[in-house]
Amino acid sequence: MTTVTIAEERLELLFGTRDENLKRIESAFGVSITARGGQVRVEGDESSSDLVRYLLEQLSVLLESGYPLQPTDIETSIRVLQEAPTTSLVDFFKGDGVLGMVRSLVRPRSLNQQIYLQAMSDFDLVISIGPAGTGKTYLAVAMAAAALKEGLIRRIILARPAVEAGERLGFLPGDLLEKVNPYLRPLHDALYDILGFDKVARLMERGSIEVAPIAFMRGRTLNDSFIILDEAQNTTTEQMKMFLTRIGFNSKAVVNGDITQIDLAAGRTSGLIEARQVLKSVKGIHFIQFTEKDVVRHRLVQKIVRAYDQYDQLKAASTPGQDSRND
Repeated sequence: MTTVTIAEERLELLFGTRDENLKRIESAFGVSITARGGQVRVEGDESSSDLVRYLLEQLSVLLESGYPLQPTDIETSIRVLQEAPTTSLVDFFKGDGVLGMVRSLVRPRSLNQQIYLQAMSDFDLVISIGPAGTGKTYLAVAMAAAALKEGLIRRIILARPAVEAGERLGFLPGDLLEKVNPYLRPLHDALYDILGFDKVARLMERGSIEVAPIAFMRGRTLNDSFIILDEAQNTTTEQMKMFLTRIGFNSKAVVNGDITQIDLAAGRTSGLIEARQVLKSVKGIHFIQFTEKDVVRHRLVQKIVRAYDQYDQLKAASTPGQDSRND
């Protein structure tokens, strides 16, 4: 058992409506929490009790600083401390400069997401690999929006390969942009969520935001830009090299992909997988590896990702010598 003192005026905010936050913490750590006045008692095994005491202390400091604590922040705090028990939640949820601006737009939901945001702030090229739902694209768009708002760059460029924009879409009406627009829609959606439809429309009209297939990058040098390549597992070797050599002065680039969902034709090498091998020793490039633990969509998504990973491992074990992932 351990106790922690928390100002009574913060208890209701900390515990949540009908003690919903308290119940989440009790369930996650297998402890019992009771409060009398400002004295909060935590009962359970020693390690869990000490960790919950630390969690409550950190959350109390956040509230005292004026941070608007949300139920999702409780889930995030639990997730982070279970992975890294000594993490400062105050530093995790609050930041200065461009990171502070990002947190006004979105909030990281896992330790890896926090590392990802910091890497995008510190490095000119970040390559992130991981399953769907880990926030790769969403957080990159938020960082780009914050950099634009802070005046650190002049434009945001979002690119994505359109694997199906060749023969298999040839029968569809319209020009090339109309054919590939469905492949760019997730990028538009992320922008609308973070900046709002009207602001995105104005920025796109002024040329401050550009969303285009990766093929449109050829021959350009992109200065003063934040460049995001999404779904990079579907780039070819040539496309990836072409994209990476577009980076100009005062620019940052983020490359995202999920190497378990490659849609290239059989026999084609994924540019993302090859880049991971070619660039792994190059200084100034930061790699982030997300896992199913970082999935922040519906809880079922994390379970689905894990189930498919287990299935793939069993399948690979039963068919030695075959590699359906092109990795």
